[in-house]
Amino acid sequence: MNFAGKGVLVTGGAGFVGSHMVDALVAREAKVTVLDNLSTGFRELVSSSSRVRFIEGDLLDQKTVNTAVEGQEFVFHFGANADVKDGLLHPRRDIEQNILATQNLLEAMRASNVKQIAFTSTGSMYGEPTLIPTPEDCPLPVQTSLYGASKLACEGLLSAYAFGYGFSCWAFRCVSMLGPRYSHGHVIDFCKKLRMDPTQLHVLGDGHQRKSYLHVSDSISGILVAIEKAERTEPYHVFNLGHSEWIEVNDSVRMICEELGVKPKITLAGGVRGWIGDSPRILLDTTRLRSLGWEPRRTIEDAVVDTVRWLKEHPHMFEARR
Repeated sequence: MNFAGKGVLVTGGAGFVGSHMVDALVAREAKVTVLDNLSTGFRELVSSSSRVRFIEGDLLDQKTVNTAVEGQEFVFHFGANADVKDGLLHPRRDIEQNILATQNLLEAMRASNVKQIAFTSTGSMYGEPTLIPTPEDCPLPVQTSLYGASKLACEGLLSAYAFGYGFSCWAFRCVSMLGPRYSHGHVIDFCKKLRMDPTQLHVLGDGHQRKSYLHVSDSISGILVAIEKAERTEPYHVFNLGHSEWIEVNDSVRMICEELGVKPKITLAGGVRGWIGDSPRILLDTTRLRSLGWEPRRTIEDAVVDTVRWLKEHPHMFEARR
């Protein structure tokens, strides 16, 4: 798809992944509108290009969403609550910021006759699958987190609008992403703990949880390749987005400690899960996306190290709202 000269809305465009997509769209000469309430995003991450218009506003405010959507030709929907671990502490947060916000966006699109949307879903919606690597068409398991359940509900809304109102939708079930501008997740948690006390580090679970990660640059390229090359015969497309490899939490801890130059005493909380809703094994089958010519360029270790280096260069992120 040629985005040059087209109006494109990026919700959550001041956040980690969204801001990288804004940069990619600016490079493609799109006219970008960013909608972000800055609850977890940062205004300074948004491109200063004259091609970018910034709207500080909430997806739960229908009037604001309607204004942002008007005149657009394509929507990238990154705005969401992404806190998996503490979801049970704030059960309405996933419902409101993921499901209701997505419904508001889709209604605004319908009112303005904007019918193309790409959505970042999650590999967490697979719960604890028995099929590893997990393909897009695996039997849908019992949901183990409110976050995963809310993203599954969002996918249901998108597919219903696609088939009911003639939308073209792309849903990307992503592993955890890493890289510059990273502001939430295990790498920043470990780095923050080691910054406070480099002599010890407490790790949730038994350290043998196996997860796949993806550098944010590879995620952006994968999303754009899918939009450009996926067959348009169907209104709704689902793609796994992840690396073909995975690592143990213990491996991630080792990489982080080596980059920071520390040798802490490691203590483990025990158990196969870090918290309720934590899937101990995440590895997605990305054959569908790879068949379109996409391959990740960065290894998982590259992604971890690049994240740690960026955090060292931006220590204010440790104190930022999260």
